[in-house]
Amino acid sequence: MGISDIDIERELKHLPLETTTLLGKANTSRIVSRWLIGILVALVAILFLPWQQSVQGNGVVTALSPSDRPQQLQSRIDGRIEAWYVGEGQFVKKGDSIVRISEIKEEYLNPQVLPLTETQLNAKERAIADKGDKAEALAAQIVQLEQQRDFKLQQTQNKLAQYRAEVRQAELEDSVARDQLRRRERLFRDTLGLISVNDLQSFQVKAQQTTAKLVEKQQMLAITETDLASIPAEYGEKIAKARSDRAATLAEVSEGRADAAKLRDKVGALTLRREFYMIEAPQDGYVVRATRAGQGEIVKAGEPIVSVQPARPQKAVELYVKPMDVALLKPGRHVRVFFDGWPALQVSGWPQVAVGTFGATVAVIDQFPSADGRFRVLLVQDTSHDEPWPAQLRLGTGAEGWAMLDNVTVGWELWRQLNGFPLSIKPGDAPSPNLVAGDEQAPAKGSGK
Repeated sequence: MGISDIDIERELKHLPLETTTLLGKANTSRIVSRWLIGILVALVAILFLPWQQSVQGNGVVTALSPSDRPQQLQSRIDGRIEAWYVGEGQFVKKGDSIVRISEIKEEYLNPQVLPLTETQLNAKERAIADKGDKAEALAAQIVQLEQQRDFKLQQTQNKLAQYRAEVRQAELEDSVARDQLRRRERLFRDTLGLISVNDLQSFQVKAQQTTAKLVEKQQMLAITETDLASIPAEYGEKIAKARSDRAATLAEVSEGRADAAKLRDKVGALTLRREFYMIEAPQDGYVVRATRAGQGEIVKAGEPIVSVQPARPQKAVELYVKPMDVALLKPGRHVRVFFDGWPALQVSGWPQVAVGTFGATVAVIDQFPSADGRFRVLLVQDTSHDEPWPAQLRLGTGAEGWAMLDNVTVGWELWRQLNGFPLSIKPGDAPSPNLVAGDEQAPAKGSGK
């Protein structure tokens, strides 16, 4: 029959063993309770420790100014690479030649296309000047014809007045001669020979002469009136022809000026196009990467040929934050940043214990999100309270940052995290609706400043 565990325990209690006596005197429950109370008190104390809220985001190192970021130099014309003057990694100054290309388009292959176009332009300008002189000569001719017309009209009007006076004189003489003839004829009939036949005939001849003279003067008056009426038509035709020739000449001048303008534009375009053969460094920097290698390669307009990194960029961190957190940020907000390759220990709620992190401030906040829905925030280094960023940082290095917000307790933060509440924001922390990205202050509406 086997012995049970209860029987063994009962027998051990009656044995005089020192070990069993000690085990019976130990109060393990009191020790455990003390440890639990201590841990509980410590946890409660931790809940009342200060905790600084933060907005977290990740990004890369970039340049604050767009002009300091890597630039791709592109060919502005279709061409063929003729020569390289630099190598990758080489430092270049502003204006240094990097690569030279040549023409491949048929209309520009002739090296004399620019001088020939300039010759055409000069010939066209001379033709325009000659046409202008002809137009001025025709204008002077029109003035002379108008003066001749006016003079001819005045001369004919004077002659017409003279002939009218002579006609009146001839009519008076003819009337007197006819009256004298009628009296002589009456006397010759009444006196029966008192007036001789010769006297009568002389008066008849005189009357015929005055009548003929009157007819002559009337004819000359009619001719002069006809001449006066024909003068405007005669000179009007000549003036109209001169004006037509002048208008045609001015039209040719206008067409010539249009052609000259086209040639002048072509000369300017050819002159400017020659400057595109040489691709130069836009600023001091380093040749990063050549996308086209060797000589003889064909490049199209707008294709990148080489990339250049500016020599002394003002570095910044391009951080991306969630839309629900961007409302808590504004220019000037302090941020803690650490970079890839620089070991760091960051406790977001206790920045004072962070190791290997660097100070930064918010410089620019985008007004619209990026493609992934997050907002871009540009940070610049803050050397007023922290050490400068590492000089070895290169553009494109990964970075992570925490924007420091309000101070709360650890318990409040845990309660907020468990309930999923958003970070609090004070009325004074909200950015102004008139605030422009990168501006610390915006002018009041209507201030005119």
